[in-house]
Amino acid sequence: MGMMKEFREFAMKGNVVDMAIGIVIGAAFGKIVSSLVGDVLMPPVGVLLGGVDFSNLAITIKHATNTSPAVVIGYGRFIQTLVDFLIIVIALFFVVKTINSLKKKQEEAPASQPQPSKEEILLAEIRDLQKS
Repeated sequence: MGMMKEFREFAMKGNVVDMAIGIVIGAAFGKIVSSLVGDVLMPPVGVLLGGVDFSNLAITIKHATNTSPAVVIGYGRFIQTLVDFLIIVIALFFVVKTINSLKKKQEEAPASQPQPSKEEILLAEIRDLQKS
């Protein structure tokens, strides 16, 4: 029974639960990013590149026969994956940059509160002296 209690304590620690939530949100965010890249960003990029699709590029090492399939090196898929990765990285960079700038604005907002005037400081001192 001691091992189950120890495991329960480990599993319920804040870090483990936070990590599990992060993984689930990360998986969902991955789908969002994939859709953003595949459905929103890649069509204009495809138009800019003239509709180039690298995924069909390959080197045939051995042609197909009746008994065995062709042996090919599909380097085009690798190139396409690299292009997709670069687009994802650039998109995420801008998302993180935007989030960081919003956080920075939120942090600076309370710091920019005006300091009390000399009269307010003097009145606060008088109030404190009257209390004592």
